[in-house]
Amino acid sequence: MSTAETSRRPSGNGDLQYWRDHTQVALQPVAAPSILGLFAFAGATFIVTAHMAGWYGDSTSPQFLFPFAAMFGGVAQLLAGMWSYRARDALATAMHGTWGSFWIGYGILYTLVATGVLTEPATFVELGYWFIALAAITWVGAIAALAENISLFLTLGALAAGATLAAIAFIGGNSTVETTAGWVFLASAALAFYTASSMLLEATYKRVILPLGRLSGANKPGQPPREVIQFEHGEPGVKVGQ
Repeated sequence: MSTAETSRRPSGNGDLQYWRDHTQVALQPVAAPSILGLFAFAGATFIVTAHMAGWYGDSTSPQFLFPFAAMFGGVAQLLAGMWSYRARDALATAMHGTWGSFWIGYGILYTLVATGVLTEPATFVELGYWFIALAAITWVGAIAALAENISLFLTLGALAAGATLAAIAFIGGNSTVETTAGWVFLASAALAFYTASSMLLEATYKRVILPLGRLSGANKPGQPPREVIQFEHGEPGVKVGQ
């Protein structure tokens, strides 16, 4: 920008209008990353916590589950978190990034167990402390989700409750609480599957199929979704969130 042009630039309230008149915006729309992130979470959580709830398997089952959990629940969800960052969705970035990293760590842990490098302890206090951190972060995410929709709030609320119970179970070596945690995690997986399915169907059919319980916007089946391009203050044409 030349010195003469700078000197002609208005200050104060006129400065905002100046930048609006002199700014060009190139749109780069992305599909909602949480569709992948929630499906990845639902899939990994279902197979691992169904075992935790006592539906199938034995003490060796985690060694057969961790590859799927690490790749789908971990890598795919972490990628969804980074794409959520591109979509400027702070909540999805935090939740997918946090739980995607957890599932990758879970995969590494049981890789070491399966190869004999580590022996899984009878009372897994260390894993319990993993869940303390996850529970604290996810409870905050659940509160933040109240600004989005009821379906996401319930998903994260159940997830945070499951992580809290898992922390208690692994630190105290309580199998009954661990089983209960598995059931709560399964509820969270089902809610995540519903939420992702709703987002996917809405994106493809261009109308609400399964309501999410939005606090504002389209909620009834058949209604068109919110506008695909939103005009935010100072950012014309940039879509915020998913």
